[in-house]
Amino acid sequence: MRELILLRHAHAESAAPGQDDIDRPLSRQGQAEAEMAGQWLKKENLVPDLVLCSPARRTRETLEQVLQVVGYVDQRQEARIYEATPGTLVQVADEHRDIGRVLLVGHNPGLEQVAALMSSGQSGDFRGMPAGSIAVLRLPAEAALEPGIAQLAAFWWP
Repeated sequence: MRELILLRHAHAESAAPGQDDIDRPLSRQGQAEAEMAGQWLKKENLVPDLVLCSPARRTRETLEQVLQVVGYVDQRQEARIYEATPGTLVQVADEHRDIGRVLLVGHNPGLEQVAALMSSGQSGDFRGMPAGSIAVLRLPAEAALEPGIAQLAAFWWP
């Protein structure tokens, strides 16, 4: 078995006038949520082997808080995660199927749709990943990602 962990960025500040969405920072609440997410991952022994993170400031800041708790993990910024469709997220994750535990740090609605699609076979109007939440999907080791192939093994939110 292998695991795909989906982490939605924690609460972010609203965009300031003239500020691009990609540059929005975490709020004070979001910083605390991200730290709690790291604590949960560590407590559950779910430290990833590889992290793929959206280039958005709020996702990078979420990851920084998580890594302060769990320690150093191999990490890469992945531009395709920002504003990604479920299909793009699945493609990004599937490119790393040889790695035992991959963490994607990204955004809704893509992450919650991937969680639903991989675990139930349907993405529909699923709305179930609040800011800072984590979904852990368990998958067959060698299988390509496809609808309904995963088991939702754990779900956490701040």
